[in-house]
Amino acid sequence: MTRHDRWGTVIIHDDIPRRIPQLGDMTLADFPVELGLFPLDEALLLPQGRLPLNVFEPRYVALVEDALAGNRLIGMIQPRPLDGMEDTGPDDDMPDAGMDDGHSDTPPLYGIGCVGRITAMTERADGTYAITLTGIARFRLLRETALRRGYRVGRIDVSSFVADMTDSEDDIPFDREGLLNALHDFCEAQGVSTQWDALRQMDDAALLVTLPMICPFGTAPRQMMLEAPTPAARAQILRNLLDGAGHEPEEGASPS
Repeated sequence: MTRHDRWGTVIIHDDIPRRIPQLGDMTLADFPVELGLFPLDEALLLPQGRLPLNVFEPRYVALVEDALAGNRLIGMIQPRPLDGMEDTGPDDDMPDAGMDDGHSDTPPLYGIGCVGRITAMTERADGTYAITLTGIARFRLLRETALRRGYRVGRIDVSSFVADMTDSEDDIPFDREGLLNALHDFCEAQGVSTQWDALRQMDDAALLVTLPMICPFGTAPRQMMLEAPTPAARAQILRNLLDGAGHEPEEGASPS
C-alpha cells in the first residue's frame, strides 16, 4: 500500500503488511479473549502510561517470550492483599518488578487491570529482560484459566473501557494548581524528590497519567485510581490521597 501526505506526495511504500497494528490503530478486535497476566503488587499501569519492568522470574520470562512471539500484549493486574495483611499507604520501597507479593503463588486478583504492550525490550546475557509496557486499555478479569508455562492466564473483557483508546480529553475539569500544591506538600512531608519542571510542562492528560503511577501509594489506593471512571475522578482521588497523606480509603470505597 502506498501512503500520501495531504499534498499528495508519496511518503511511505508499505507493501509488507504489519502483523500487529500500530498502537494508535488498535480496536477492540485486536484484543485477545485470553491474556497472560502479570500480577504485581503496588504496580500501576494506566492507559497511555509507560511502566518499566525488570523481569527475571522464569514464569514471567516465559510470559514475555510468549508475548514477544505473539501480539506483545500483557495484562498488568494487582494481587489483592491476603487476609490479615494490611495494605499500606505511602511506601518508599517500590516493588521490584518480576516479584510476586511473596506470600502465595496464586494470590487472589483484583477484578480490573490494564493491557500493556511491550514497546521496549532489552535481553540480558543471563536471559532476563528489561521491558517497558505502554498502557492501552483497562480490562475486566472474567475468570482465570489454566496456567501456561507457569504464568497465570485470564479471560478478559475490554469492551467496558473502549474510551481508553480514544484521544485524551483536551479540557479536564480539575484543579491543576491545587493538585500540584498538594503534591508539593506531600513530597516535603514524605521526603520525596520530584522533577517539578517536567511535571509543570505536562498537559493535563499526561499529568493525570504520570502522577498516579509515580506517587508511592499502596495497593488499594492505586487500584482506586485505576478504576476511576474519568480522568477528573482520578484527579480527585489522587488529591484526596495526597491531602490525607495516603491513608487507607474509607470502608465501602474499596475497589473491585
